[in-house]
Amino acid sequence: MNYVEKVLENLKNKNPNEPEFLQAATEILHGLKPVFEKHPEYEAAALLERFVEPERVVMFRVPWIDDKGKVQVNKGYRVQYNSAIGPYKGGLRFHPSVNLSIMKFLALEQILKNSLTSLPIGGGKGGSDFDPRGKSDNEVMRFCQSFMTELYRHITPDRDVPAGDIGVGGREIGYLFGQYKRIVGEYKNGVLTGKGISYGGSLIRPEATGFGATYFLVEVLKHKGESIKGKTFALSGFGNVSWGAALKITELGGKVLCISGPDGYVHIPNGMTKEMIDYMLVMRSSGRDKVQDLADKFAGTTFVAGKKPWGNVKADIYMPCATQNEILIADAEAIVKMGIKIVNEVSNMPTTNEAMAYLQEHGVLVCPSKAVNAGGVAVSALEMSQNSERLSWSEEEVDAKLKGIMANIHAQIAKACEEYNLGYNLVAGANIAGFKKVAEAMMAQGIV
Repeated sequence: MNYVEKVLENLKNKNPNEPEFLQAATEILHGLKPVFEKHPEYEAAALLERFVEPERVVMFRVPWIDDKGKVQVNKGYRVQYNSAIGPYKGGLRFHPSVNLSIMKFLALEQILKNSLTSLPIGGGKGGSDFDPRGKSDNEVMRFCQSFMTELYRHITPDRDVPAGDIGVGGREIGYLFGQYKRIVGEYKNGVLTGKGISYGGSLIRPEATGFGATYFLVEVLKHKGESIKGKTFALSGFGNVSWGAALKITELGGKVLCISGPDGYVHIPNGMTKEMIDYMLVMRSSGRDKVQDLADKFAGTTFVAGKKPWGNVKADIYMPCATQNEILIADAEAIVKMGIKIVNEVSNMPTTNEAMAYLQEHGVLVCPSKAVNAGGVAVSALEMSQNSERLSWSEEEVDAKLKGIMANIHAQIAKACEEYNLGYNLVAGANIAGFKKVAEAMMAQGIV
């Protein structure tokens, strides 16, 4: 048994009830095998054992009072995974599905994603099983204040900088920041990102993940001698990520034929219009969580209940933008059968390992999420820079920096593919390129 397999076996024995975490670790570690063959000194320093173990995991109760005066209790998490290249950085997710396994998988992926941006940020993630859907503003505020009353002990602008994620938007970040400011008695606006513009937020932060995913795809297509113009797309989800992607794809001359939600998908044969893209924000803010609302409002669209777009909507490029494990092996088989050539992963780990292997074996180019969706955290780091400098950059400045970061991520991956003779395997290349910087930093800092 080689070094990577030994570490994985030990990890599975220690964390038997954490399937999402083990899935992410397996995919990443298998991709790193060539690195350890080239660097035997890493095994001597137990680098991989240290890499897969979080530096710190914080779990806590979050009591709060609902509008009926009843006491509710949720569970809170913060996984501070790796700080070798900078303070922990990663979002907070408020969703009923949140558990330790999901927090650890997201934080592990975040290490490599943050490294790929070339910005000085380490990996972390946090959240709660609290569901903000259907809650009043006052209930969300009371929950956020209780959550921050514990979390504030573990975060500072130089230690750990959370941001938003699923269920945590501008409203939640505002309440969290207000409570942090109240408790510490100082205006440290660099402690959270995704803030409102009026108190230290960055322009294009809501659009950043979708914009960045599209900019990465531009580089991939350029590598293939192609362009986005005239290409057709099927997207899943209809939140900020999907909205930002639809906006930028359309701006660059592509055509979005589909978006989806928990209730099904909407097919738009003539492509999304600006009015439809704008309406996605209305749908998301309504809290109804129904993509059917788009079909009900706009003529020329078709709602298909209870199905995902994968293998049902013919398009040049698929872009999953919703949540983890939305492309299963049956979906992968349908994707191959339909002749889709590119899957541009935007949500975190949207493809199961089995489905990923099937897609790659059948010639589908998979652009991995840890590279594709790094635009969100990249602009969060740019927000940290603006806060540190007490400056606010223009939309054009932030967008230009984001575009440059995504081009650089692709260049790093292409270089790793060349160095390790991977062909144009972007999945393996992203793991190696992201890991390289972290490994060098960990080796330089000793056994800590």
